[in-house]
Amino acid sequence: MADELALRIQRFDPSMEERPHLERYAIPLKDGMTVLDALIYAKDTLDHGIAMRFSCRMASCGSCGMKINGRPRLACETQLKDLRSSTVTVQPMDNFPIVRDLVVDLESFFSKHRSVSPHLVRKGDEKEQESPTGEYLMTPQELDSLVQFTYCIKCGLCSSSCPTGSTDSLFPGPQALAQEFRYLQDPRDEAREERLDLVDTEHGVWRCHFAGTCSAVCPKGVDPALGIQLLKRHVMAARSPFRRRRERKGAKVFPNPNEDLLRKD
Repeated sequence: MADELALRIQRFDPSMEERPHLERYAIPLKDGMTVLDALIYAKDTLDHGIAMRFSCRMASCGSCGMKINGRPRLACETQLKDLRSSTVTVQPMDNFPIVRDLVVDLESFFSKHRSVSPHLVRKGDEKEQESPTGEYLMTPQELDSLVQFTYCIKCGLCSSSCPTGSTDSLFPGPQALAQEFRYLQDPRDEAREERLDLVDTEHGVWRCHFAGTCSAVCPKGVDPALGIQLLKRHVMAARSPFRRRRERKGAKVFPNPNEDLLRKD
């Protein structure tokens, strides 16, 4: 690698400009430097006006999602040496309105996430959820069927790469649909029929054409495309003329064996 990096950052303020443009910054390279390190250097020493998001710097919060050399990535975990280029171009994620520079408006993304009820639904069991008396039973096999989908950090990279999301604003997107599958698989959840009805719509699960780009860019290996295809299988089975709608009874509560000891203390 050269001793200096040419970092090209897309700059755009919708309130003042009509079109985005690229600005070039010379960044001195150091061993182990990430794209986020280069951006922070540019902002701290060259141009305080650069707008970007970041927080944890360890690929846990998902704040620094952006396009890096044309591919959606997390800036904090993208090593400059792995890009094998003396010029790196960073741009905001696609499919989201630009707030300024590298910052995009994620309100629609989180709204779609909330729309799939990303939490356990227990009917007539609200008291247990608020004041647990024990643990819900789950086998290791049941956990294995959903655990990879719990690794989602809501970075938005999957939705930014989705071709359907770029043409259908009502499509929930790979993140929301994968999370719907996660809760559909959860043996503790009791909203099976409601979840299936929610995604079996004109703009729902059938709008996914399995491009697979969402899984290709996921930094956590969640594989949203797999979750969506498995979700389709659940919907097809549920809509079979030989199957009757039925409520699913969630996993039972296993009482805490130490509860009496805790009360005595």
